[in-house]
Amino acid sequence: MWKKVSASALALSLAVTGFANVNEADAAKVDQVTRGEYVKAVLDSMGVELGSGKTVKFNDVPASLKPYVEKAIELKLIDGKTAKRFAPNANITREEAVVGLANVIEDNKTYSEDILKKYKDINSAKKENLDELAKAISLGFLSGYTDQTLKLKNVLADTHLDLILKRFLKEYKTTVSLRILGTSDIHTNIMNYDYYKDTESNSLGLVKVATLIKNAREENSNTLLFDNGDAIQGTPLGSYKQAVDVLEDGEDHPSVAAMEYLDYDAATLGNHEFNYGLDYFAEVEDDADFPYVNANIRNASNGNYMYEPYVIIEKEVVDSKGNATTVKVGVTGIVPPQILNWDKSHLEGKVTVDDSVEAVEKLIPQMQKDGADVIVVLSHSGLGDATHTDGEEDVSYLLTKVDGVDAIITGHAHGVFPGTVDASLTNVDVENGTMNGVPVVMPGKYGSHLGVIDLTLEQKGEEWEVVTGTGEVRAIAKDASDVDQGLVDVVKEAHEGTIKYVRQPVGKTSADIHSYFSQVLDDPSIQIVTNAQSNYVKDKIKGTAFENLPVLSAGAPFKAGTRSDPEYYTYVPTGELAIKNVADLYLYDNTLATLKVTGADVKEWLEMSAGQFNQIDAKSTKEQQLINSDFRSYNYDVIDGVTYEIDVTKPAKYDASGNLVNEGSSRIVNLQYNGKPIDLKQEFIVATNNYRANGSFPGVRNATHVEIYPDENRQAIIDYIIANETIDPSADNNWKFAPLPAAANVVFESSKKAVNSIPEGSTIKYLGDGTDGFGKYSIK
Repeated sequence: MWKKVSASALALSLAVTGFANVNEADAAKVDQVTRGEYVKAVLDSMGVELGSGKTVKFNDVPASLKPYVEKAIELKLIDGKTAKRFAPNANITREEAVVGLANVIEDNKTYSEDILKKYKDINSAKKENLDELAKAISLGFLSGYTDQTLKLKNVLADTHLDLILKRFLKEYKTTVSLRILGTSDIHTNIMNYDYYKDTESNSLGLVKVATLIKNAREENSNTLLFDNGDAIQGTPLGSYKQAVDVLEDGEDHPSVAAMEYLDYDAATLGNHEFNYGLDYFAEVEDDADFPYVNANIRNASNGNYMYEPYVIIEKEVVDSKGNATTVKVGVTGIVPPQILNWDKSHLEGKVTVDDSVEAVEKLIPQMQKDGADVIVVLSHSGLGDATHTDGEEDVSYLLTKVDGVDAIITGHAHGVFPGTVDASLTNVDVENGTMNGVPVVMPGKYGSHLGVIDLTLEQKGEEWEVVTGTGEVRAIAKDASDVDQGLVDVVKEAHEGTIKYVRQPVGKTSADIHSYFSQVLDDPSIQIVTNAQSNYVKDKIKGTAFENLPVLSAGAPFKAGTRSDPEYYTYVPTGELAIKNVADLYLYDNTLATLKVTGADVKEWLEMSAGQFNQIDAKSTKEQQLINSDFRSYNYDVIDGVTYEIDVTKPAKYDASGNLVNEGSSRIVNLQYNGKPIDLKQEFIVATNNYRANGSFPGVRNATHVEIYPDENRQAIIDYIIANETIDPSADNNWKFAPLPAAANVVFESSKKAVNSIPEGSTIKYLGDGTDGFGKYSIK
């Protein structure tokens, strides 16, 4: 910026506060600042936008300096020596420099000149400068020497200019500390209550997050609160309000009522907002007193946005100087395009979904044009990877690379960030909660965490600019000390109604039902589901063209400790079965569906499911994990009605996304129907759910006929239990692993509680503690 000072002078100058201990001998050693250097240094530090310099009439100003001189005169930072001469190479005095900086700060305050009286040489100052000198001393960017002098006529040294500017900028740059709070994937876990176990749970609940929200607001009143979707479905409370105590026109959904109580500023839609259809969500949305935003869902009939693509929130804040001001915050959101498959029966022909990244990129300029100082993206999407593929599901990392995005609340994957991320993602700062410099938070699931983003904004003229940002997540308390009683009261009626609903008995079970080993053994909790689905479908196809086709049934372990939760398993004790137990067996509000497929399709369907397992090295004696933790358990379909073995010594044919990765591999062996090798050309009807029927599983995507029924899978299970009164929850063992290598040390993890439920005669053994609270087991 200017010439380098001698080391001794710089050390002495910076060793003290202000300039009080810098003597004349040291001052003589430092480089002196010219008027041109002063102007350039000040304006560069202020970061102001320069003009062309064409208005400058001084004959002695070089072209490169003219834009600086032009802006300096405009700001009243400095004047020319004469009308035609600026004297850029002349030295500037301490008085001239300080008075110029004081002129730039326009705060309309009066500063008492009494503060000047203690300085012995104040009479050397020009009378017209006394007000500005009083201002400079009061604001702290001018201080005197130990001998009670200001030495205003001394030439300004560059070390002194450094110190002056540092203090001046604190007064010149007005900042705002803006806090963004976020929740995601609450899934109607408003209360700290597990409806499946019918007991209080302090590992979840918006009533507990509410206290974190309150505390975060007390720390910084300049706060906005957003929800990232998946709010209206997920527990029996959601089902109760959709099917039992049906939401009426003008009535707040409990999730909306909770968000209104907590004063949310906006929300976006998650994929599960569509599980009950567009009309139901419209009824939820129209009574909310906060906006729902979405940038990538369009009306199929006219191409218009289905929902508000974004809103500009004019947030009243208090700046660093204690003044009230307004910051304009633009908020938009996205949902995975895969909703068109997941809820095809509700959405087909009604909506289209744009690529998430392109949708946000398209809106940013429009939001900026509308005055957005800050842009927040509510990304109901996982982090994803660094490569953009059109229409992909998880894009939050990619969104951090979109120019103009200042903060992201993400979710969908039910994970926590800041936290561990894929090593392939670069420029990730876990400590500060940023990706590519953009603060990102993923606040867990079910109300386990609150996301907190802190932004620092600097004023640039009449606008604000984000200069720094950090992200963090805060976990709820492990006890009930943080429950917000006010929110409890808001949802009391719906909560109590849900408890009454789930306690209704439907039958009995003659043995315990659990999902502890549902990924490694044929499992009773899945068998009950597939039996119920078969009964339902066989009745439905009577009298149709499909009546004589054999019926198979597909089911998956929904609660299998997935996403690093050692408590996330189904367990129903012997005895009475209530609706809550059925809901524990079948978590989702899916409806029944059938597919007409061939024997070859059945095999490919099972090959896809067999991706649940890691490949076991037959020659290794080292410990090998059987379960592929990247493969979602709800994609591990067991198909009843056929028998088969899974050879895990072979590589998986498909990856977790259904992409063909090992074309020649075949993990599914001895696939039989009615005791004979399956006829690959024979046609079958497979009972499943609307989620799978509308998906792109290998085998599924070849179906020649798809039928979606209005009845829920859960209701089919209830009807099955009622019809049988007492059920025997035993699996028919229609699948097993092909013999594992004798020397292989194959292990898997499950709940530690599973040790008490190891089936008699099985080869499973408990080994002790696993990772993250799980137990470790071996299998032969």
